[in-house]
Order: sequence, then C-alpha cells, then structure tokens
Amino acid sequence: MKTHATLLLGAITALTAMNASASSHREAPNVTRLPAIDSTDFYAFRSYETDREDYVTLVANYIPLQDAYGGPNYFAMDPNALYEIHIDNDGDAVEDITFQFRFQQMLGAMGSGVALPIGEGENQKSVAIPLKNFGNVDTDGSANFYETYTIKKVSGDRRTGSAISLTDGSGEATFTKPLDNIGEKSFTDYEAYAGGFVHDLTIPGCDAGGKVFVGQRKDPFVVNLGKTFDLVNYVPLDGDGSAQDDANDDLADKNVTSIALEVPISCVTGSGNGVIGAWTSASQQQARILNPEASFAKPEVNGGAWTQVSRLGMPLVNEVVIGLSDKDTFNASEPKDDAQFADYVTHPTLPALLDILFRDALGASDNIAPSNIPRTDLVTAFLTGFPGVNQQSTITASEMVRLNTVINPTAAAGQSAFGVVAGDLAGFPNGRRPGDDVVDIALRVVMGALCHPVDLDGDGNATDDLGLCEPADAPTGDQPFSDLAPIDSTYVNDTFPYLLAPLAGSVNPAP
Repeated sequence: MKTHATLLLGAITALTAMNASASSHREAPNVTRLPAIDSTDFYAFRSYETDREDYVTLVANYIPLQDAYGGPNYFAMDPNALYEIHIDNDGDAVEDITFQFRFQQMLGAMGSGVALPIGEGENQKSVAIPLKNFGNVDTDGSANFYETYTIKKVSGDRRTGSAISLTDGSGEATFTKPLDNIGEKSFTDYEAYAGGFVHDLTIPGCDAGGKVFVGQRKDPFVVNLGKTFDLVNYVPLDGDGSAQDDANDDLADKNVTSIALEVPISCVTGSGNGVIGAWTSASQQQARILNPEASFAKPEVNGGAWTQVSRLGMPLVNEVVIGLSDKDTFNASEPKDDAQFADYVTHPTLPALLDILFRDALGASDNIAPSNIPRTDLVTAFLTGFPGVNQQSTITASEMVRLNTVINPTAAAGQSAFGVVAGDLAGFPNGRRPGDDVVDIALRVVMGALCHPVDLDGDGNATDDLGLCEPADAPTGDQPFSDLAPIDSTYVNDTFPYLLAPLAGSVNPAP
C-alpha cells in the first residue's frame, strides 16, 4: 500500500471515473428543469469585515451556470417561488428562525413597459421595446424591468410560526434588486451601481440592525467541472501545489444570483452553546395552471400548499453522497428527517466506486477505499459536527452547515482555504466561507483524511488525532486529492456581500 501515492500520481492515462461535481449546480433530475429555484451554494460564517465581527453572514446562491451574455432576459428570480434561509439554534434539526424572500417583477414606465413612437401622423403607433433597458442604467435610469422583494422573519415552524415583515432603515418593507450586469455600454460602473442595493435591515427583537443584498454576483465556487464528468480527465492529486491552475475552473466565466444577509449573532443564537445549523431551500406551490393567453403579468396561476423542491446546506452532499434515485427526495426533505439517508453516509458508495474503477488500473493489490465501515468520520463531518468545534449541545444527526458563533473570525489575509483541518477553526466545516476550498476538502475527507492526524490546533503540524478511525483504515487518506482548481480568500471581497461583482455580458474595447 505504500506505493499507492506513486501509482496515483503517475497514472495520467489510467484514470477512469469519479463523480465529484459543482457544489449544487443542477444536482438533481427535477431541479434541472427549474433553474430559477436551484440553490447552487450556501455560505454561513462570522463576518470578517473590519468592525463587523459581531455579525453572521448568510449567503444563498441560486440560478446556476449563468452566462454573462445571457440576454435579452438574463436571470430573474421566480416571483411564484418562496426562497428561505433556515436556522436551527437548539440542535433538534428543526428551524427556529426562517428568513423568507418573495420576489416581484414590474415593467418600466410604471408597469406598462417602455414604448417608442413608430411612424408619423395617423400611421404612428406606440410599440413596446423588446429589451430590459433602453440606455445607460446607472447614470440615466434607463431600465425597462425591475425586481423587488419582501422579507419575513418567521419564528418557529416555517409554515405555522409567527411571521413579521422586515424593513429597511427608513421603514420601507419593499427592497430593490439591481438589474443583472448586461454590459459596459448599459452600465458605466456596475459595482458602484450594485452597491446602492445593499440595504440596511431592521429586525424586530434584535439589538442591532443588519444588511441585505440580493443580486447577480460572480459565482465564487470553483470546480474542474467539465473534465470531472469526462471520466475525470485529469489526475486528482496535487503533491506540491504546482498543478493548481485557474484554467481548471470551469465556473470562471459564470455568474450566479445571491441572497445575502448579515445579521447580529445575538439574533440567531438560542439557548445552546452558540453553534447554529443553517440551510437554504426554495419552494413552489403544488398547483400550477399555465395561462393559454400568457401575459407578462399573468403567465400562469399558482395555488395550493408550498412544496419544497430545492435544498442545500453542506456542499456536495446531494452530488457525491446521495444516490441518484434519492436526489429529488433529498431536495424535498428537511434535516429532521435525514435518518432516511443515513446509509449514504455510513456506507458511502463513492469510495467504493473509486476502488472498483482504480484498483486494477493502478496495480494496487488491496482496497484503496477507507475500510472503516460504518464511516463514523463522515458522520462527524456531515451529520453531527466536530466536538469542541461545531457540534451543537443537543446532537441530532442531520445535514446542515454548522457554525460555532463563539469562534472568532479569521481575517481574510490569514484564512486557510482548507479550514479546520489546516488549523483555521473559523473555516469549513465550521461554517463555510466563500474562500474555502470545499471540493478538495470533501475529496480528501471522503477518501479518509480524518483517519490521519490533522493540524486541528493550528500549530502548523499535522499531529492531532481525531480518534474517529485509524490511518490503516484509509491507505490513501493522507494524499492531496484535488480537482486542481484553486480558491482562497483573495478570490472574493472582504466586505459585505463578499462576492465579487458579476462579469459583464459585454466588454467595451480597450481604448
């Protein structure tokens, strides 16, 4: 087994297949047909912006794989959907607080749509334009399409709990959303324009206010997506870091739509130990009747109970852990019911597939997958959290992002992309920051990294034994598995909403 690392590093043409993918981009059969409610990534972390350490930032990204040039309609949120961010602060895997977002759409010219006079005299007609803008948006206000949204904070059950509307600093309950970044002729300075849509947030019952932003951003997730699904057309190991290359990031030219909240820590923690569980979901009503004479205002009629169709907490779970037959079921489920998916964690199929596909090709005589079944190390990583780090005082095995709000945030310059296992306790899987390399971390954990000593105390030495399994249980668990697409805190901003401005759909030629 000592030859496995050498064999893996040298088997450039022998690799066949490994099912790792983007964090949650088109991850289940049903949601691929519903991109506007497809949650792509979820982040939860203590704010590391200067003087905002007493806040938690929650970012739920939706609408995957946006091409910046995707006109003429670009990427609006679904006005008939309910987008939610849930927080469990007592460890029972049931939401205690939910922030609900509903979106509204309106045409320009007070809802009638901008029209131009075409023709002269008795032949003149006023005809609606086909575009979402008719000039420079940030300097002239020449928009023909607007999105607004409302926010409710629900205490208790998300459907039957006590709900209250949130307002901005002036008491307005309707928030505005920027247009997508159509291009550099339509916007003179998109980042400055979008910054005007970061709203102050008044939260009843909280000692301080928060912030909210909803709008298009550069997708912060990185993944070697195309080659991964082309039967892993690369070597998934990086011994010295030299194989890391931005060219391996297939999302480098993609945007996403973000729902970003910054709320005081005191407003989301309960009576437990300061660890919160969080996840996002999107729901639609059960009945949808298409309008045979569809209009902008009424393309369809919706009714019936809200039904969850998208769910995301920890990254990569529905992609590389949940079986294909249960992916839609997982998206429709809640953390409290995750016992039904326990076998996928305790008896994971991905390492077994890797063993089946690679063992002979690599000339290995023994199993290269971890042998500690049931996988208590994966249960800790995905379902319960780590004792003393991000485990709640009441432990309910369930899939959520768990964040210890007592652990101080790490400033951007000091963050490790490998989070907790590299001694940066403010990083993944203690919450998740935009600069955490969750693909590489997940690959290594699945292949047994937690069976080997890690640098849990941040002293620079991988000598801390978690006691979850033995090194002999994971013969390749100490290897630097990677999709070779780099990410760290320098790839995002260090101020709210942290994610970079979206790529422009059109770029002006250089002067």
